[in-house]
Amino acid sequence: MTHRPLRFIRRGQPAALHDVPPDRTLLEVLREDLGCTGTKEGCGEGDCGACTVVLGEERHGKLHYSAVNSCIRLAHSVDGMALWTVEDLAEDPLIRPAGPAPSAEKAITLHPAQEAMVQCHGSQCGFCTPGFVMSLFGMYQNHVCHGQPITRELAQEELSGNLCRCTGYRPILDAAQQMASLPPVAVDEAQVLRQLAQLQAPAADGTAYLAPTTLPALLAARAAHPGAQVVAGCTDVGLWVTKMHKQYAQILDVTRAAELLHLGEDAQQITIGAAVSLTDAFAALTRQWPQLHSFATRFAGLPVRNSGTLGGNVANGSPIGDSMPLLIALRAQIVLASTRGERTLALEDLYTGYRQNVIAPDELLVRIVVPRPGVTEALRAYKISKRFDDDISAVCLVINLDIEAGVVRRASIGAGGVAATPARARQTEAALTGQPWSAETVQKAADALQAEFSPISDMRASGAYRRTVLASLLQRFWLESQGQDAVSVENFRLEASV
Repeated sequence: MTHRPLRFIRRGQPAALHDVPPDRTLLEVLREDLGCTGTKEGCGEGDCGACTVVLGEERHGKLHYSAVNSCIRLAHSVDGMALWTVEDLAEDPLIRPAGPAPSAEKAITLHPAQEAMVQCHGSQCGFCTPGFVMSLFGMYQNHVCHGQPITRELAQEELSGNLCRCTGYRPILDAAQQMASLPPVAVDEAQVLRQLAQLQAPAADGTAYLAPTTLPALLAARAAHPGAQVVAGCTDVGLWVTKMHKQYAQILDVTRAAELLHLGEDAQQITIGAAVSLTDAFAALTRQWPQLHSFATRFAGLPVRNSGTLGGNVANGSPIGDSMPLLIALRAQIVLASTRGERTLALEDLYTGYRQNVIAPDELLVRIVVPRPGVTEALRAYKISKRFDDDISAVCLVINLDIEAGVVRRASIGAGGVAATPARARQTEAALTGQPWSAETVQKAADALQAEFSPISDMRASGAYRRTVLASLLQRFWLESQGQDAVSVENFRLEASV
């Protein structure tokens, strides 16, 4: 198989690498091929953030920045993007002091992200520091450069994917907030965009790493190469490479097809392309259901959400994936496509067993369709895990009830971590539907919910604990709907929860 060249912008210059294997990670290219050892390898699975780098890509005429984990990101996935590592912040000639007329000469020694870490004593052993600095750089570009304050809460959310082993988080959070008070610098985004535009000419074709830019071409490639490993954000396949040492001679990347990047809303529904990042997908859902904010930010860390896609999480079908219980409760449908056409089915009907589904060898999941909230809808999403941030759910339960005139008119409940697949709690829904919204109804439904699943015991929780938690969360939903002062269902719908 032939290898397409890997092209990206770094330190204000285009770079091209040849003969990069399709399953080689970005971290391997940086450390072993380019000698950029400032980017560290820690966990090798996207949990610790030591390998964080920042990518820049054109979106709607502007430069969009994303902090990502390079350890599980395939190198070819950054083709056509700008790339910054920790070594680049003081070496990139396009990062200059901000002002009406920036000097053509590079005149900074440390970026504010680095200087703030120095001033706030945010580093001891220093191993995790490059990753923190790059997450801070992403925050600086996405918030400070737009005049937006970095609050303590925002810093905690956006640094949740970076693990500190010795310094402690207080000085690092201080550094995040101090960046805005330092002399400002700016990326020459106009020049970066011009350079990115020059990279948009198609690279020499290759068959080892396929990245079609249209849906018809993507489906044709899927039909022609059924043995190719399909990847999107690679936040799970990347672990197969780094932890299971799997090798892939051919990759089919779905993230370049424009149709799979579409995110649209109308009066009836939200349409989310399968390659839309988890960050953008959750933002769209949170605009309609503000109470999902905390739940969304607890889905892994920001670098994982920036790379991972909603479609990839759904197609992967892990029983502990947090997006599927939510989408099931939201009554989402998925669209599968091939060169033979499209078909639509309810998300819960996708799965047939542990990591097994009904997707045919020539099909791909191309979009998720979510109905907009109704006026009588009450939604809560609960995640129970050992750590608050960046942890796998022991139990994930999402409850969505239409309550009208004190009666449950419709119920949709999605559960994760309690069966071989993400599941819909149909028996519990039946116990609620048509019944008065009362403590007695909730108790009967809680009993049904406990009986409906037979979860296993593992290192995260015992089966008995999971069954107890299921019933407790439904009781919690009832108590929250009543409130200390018997708040109305309308107010309940607007409240936030974790």
